[in-house]
Amino acid sequence: MKLQIEDSELVKDYINGNEGALEILINRHNQRITSFIYSKVLDRDITEDIFQDTFIKVIKTLKRGKYSEEGKFLPWVMRISHNLIIDHFRRNKRMPMFEGSDDFNIFSVIGDDKLNAEKQLIKNQIDTDLRQLVEELPDDQKEVLLMRIYKDMSFKEISENTGVSINTALGRMRYALINLRKIIEKNNIVLTN
Repeated sequence: MKLQIEDSELVKDYINGNEGALEILINRHNQRITSFIYSKVLDRDITEDIFQDTFIKVIKTLKRGKYSEEGKFLPWVMRISHNLIIDHFRRNKRMPMFEGSDDFNIFSVIGDDKLNAEKQLIKNQIDTDLRQLVEELPDDQKEVLLMRIYKDMSFKEISENTGVSINTALGRMRYALINLRKIIEKNNIVLTN
């Protein structure tokens, strides 16, 4: 029976100079990460590019000694790939429609440059409704959400501007989204056009 080396041990081995350890990690998680990326971008070439960019960021972070091991290597890599997917869509000024998922993201409802008058009215109403919903959030959550979504600030920038840790900013954003979803469900609000 062959024992599988923990991700945390492979990370340590890679940091200590064992290049083969990273290869094992990539091979171990390749399918899951690739499937996740492809499920969002629906393009094989873009999937490969984002996968490669993900591991370039992983390598740079590990080499700089900026990775803190908490036994969460795969979720950390998935978060990096998720952020790169968002960057991809921002660069291309379009967000995907995630259909058939319980993870409905109200912020994926964005404008199109070629809106007709009716769609523009609907978009304006959605924007107004969203801002009213955001106003119902506790101040600390509202502050982080506005900085992240409307000012497009990184969590590092939010942390520096609010004087809280990055983890606290992330937590506040998470709770803001959870609370928005609860408000939307409780009031049967529809935010689509």
